[in-house]
Amino acid sequence: MKARLSALYSWLDQQVHRLPAVPRNLAVTGFFLWAAFWASNFLIQLTGEENNSALVFVLAVVLISLLTTGYIYGIAASIVGAVSINIYFMAPFAQFSLSRAGYPVATLSMVFISCVVCALTARVKKQATEAVRREKKAKALYEQNERLNAEKAAIQRQSDRETIRGNILRAVSHDLRTPLTAISGAAAVLLGAEEVSPRNKALLNDIKEDADALITMVENLLSVTRIQDGTLPLKKREEMLEEVAGDALLTTRRRFPDCPVELDLSEDILYLPMDPLLIKQVMINLLENAIRHSGDREHITMALSRQEDWAVVEVRDRGRGLSPQVCQAIQAGRPLDRSLTGDATRGMGIGLAVCQSIVKAHGGFFSAGNHPEGGAVFRFGLPMEETTHD
Repeated sequence: MKARLSALYSWLDQQVHRLPAVPRNLAVTGFFLWAAFWASNFLIQLTGEENNSALVFVLAVVLISLLTTGYIYGIAASIVGAVSINIYFMAPFAQFSLSRAGYPVATLSMVFISCVVCALTARVKKQATEAVRREKKAKALYEQNERLNAEKAAIQRQSDRETIRGNILRAVSHDLRTPLTAISGAAAVLLGAEEVSPRNKALLNDIKEDADALITMVENLLSVTRIQDGTLPLKKREEMLEEVAGDALLTTRRRFPDCPVELDLSEDILYLPMDPLLIKQVMINLLENAIRHSGDREHITMALSRQEDWAVVEVRDRGRGLSPQVCQAIQAGRPLDRSLTGDATRGMGIGLAVCQSIVKAHGGFFSAGNHPEGGAVFRFGLPMEETTHD
């Protein structure tokens, strides 16, 4: 029975609240005033005399205050109720009179008490509404906090996985670097022997070239993990960019003696703060990328220049150039996917990612594109003066 009454009340409440606020409030006020008048009239006919009609109207005012919004409907009902009692339920009947003793006090008391009850009821209703609002807000905040905690836990798990992956990469890279260096050195020694046949010499050249490529890849992997972990401190000092470029060119020529690489120096002396070992690694990566992946080993140039407050390094070839997808990935700072580079360009994405990270750590810029006359162009710039980051 209780469940049925609750369901009926919910249905009636939904139906009533479908009406606009003003018509609904007027309908509620009129209904309860009519009900109070009918009940008082029934009681006076039953007993033959005035029978606490004021209490009946006060009850009506309480119900009106509960079911309407604001104070105006309850106060209006108080005044209408006091006037109705004076006219219809107090002698002389059917007329408004304050001439008898006690009538003014009774009427004003009725209005005052009804208004006080109306105000208290409206306040209680407002507090109940505020409590519901706060409960909803607290629930929303709790749900948001739960979502944030879940996201924080997911980020922490991802961070832990990245840390584990970085540790594994560092350990594997360190373990690979020593034997690869030994392989490259042994191949170089054997290449210098006189009794090596042409066929074996070609095989040794392939072994040395692949070993050097793997050494470069291992060095880049170590740099990537240190950069991602924030453990790659910059040891900046004032250096001539020409000297760093010369060291990078000598290293490249030792690894690729059959590939001529030209160095175009700037008319200005480029003396700026940098970490020379890291900038040298950037230059070597770009030159090796051009030698290995461009399809052109005869027209590779590294040019140095000054453009306003930037020292700019440009590595250009005249090979097949870069696809639009590769250019977009480089400009966005994303590693190159194997589907973009192909198996023949293994290591290209890692090397360029290292270049971008190192240049960014120096406060510089990195870009790539195709030259109008053909071939790819990689450019990076370093600030001529020390920059501070907030």
